[in-house]
Amino acid sequence: MSRPHVVASVAMSLDGYIDDAGPATLVLSDADDLDRVDAVRAGVDAILVGAGTVRADDPRLLVRCPRRRAERAAAGRPPSPLRVVLTTGASLDPAARVFAGGPPPLVFTAAPAAAALRARLGDAAEVVAAGDPPDPAEVLDALADRGVRSLLVEGGGVVHTAFLAAGLVDELHVVVAPFLVGDARAPRFVGDGPFPQSPHRPMTLVEARATGDLVLLRYRPG
Repeated sequence: MSRPHVVASVAMSLDGYIDDAGPATLVLSDADDLDRVDAVRAGVDAILVGAGTVRADDPRLLVRCPRRRAERAAAGRPPSPLRVVLTTGASLDPAARVFAGGPPPLVFTAAPAAAALRARLGDAAEVVAAGDPPDPAEVLDALADRGVRSLLVEGGGVVHTAFLAAGLVDELHVVVAPFLVGDARAPRFVGDGPFPQSPHRPMTLVEARATGDLVLLRYRPG
């Protein structure tokens, strides 16, 4: 079975940050862009985030638009995609919103932490060991075995780094916000990694679109 088609999506500042260093989440998208992301969510089989995103943003990872949820249901699909969390340990909070409001998500973690995480989360999630450290390719294979044909990777930086460095991203959606963060303590879009997308092997730009003061860039990594 072929691996899922992977779309990576990020909103970042002009200097490449996905948040600031303060306690509140930095808003990088406007209402129109959030609706665009909701439409992308509605078109995929699964959404994946890292444990850092769960802790920082406490997302629900559900399709928000009632019409889109109804369209999915009419097509015989769940109202929202399968929710997937990628972590390396066993410290996820079972009270996080990702574990409520829908079918239990899949949580991939490092093999040594799997038993402890299963005990911690109980029926709130299905915990799957995916190598040590977790291997994105192994995650995709496991999702394919569950019938997932398309996956939206929403971050954060550690997860984006892992999937891009492994050459496992088929589309990259980057929204650039019109300001700078300028704080090295803040999280960036990606960290250091052996990226195949280098100056000698650049990505292909397939769309550049202004939406208000934001800019959407869609790339095909190749």
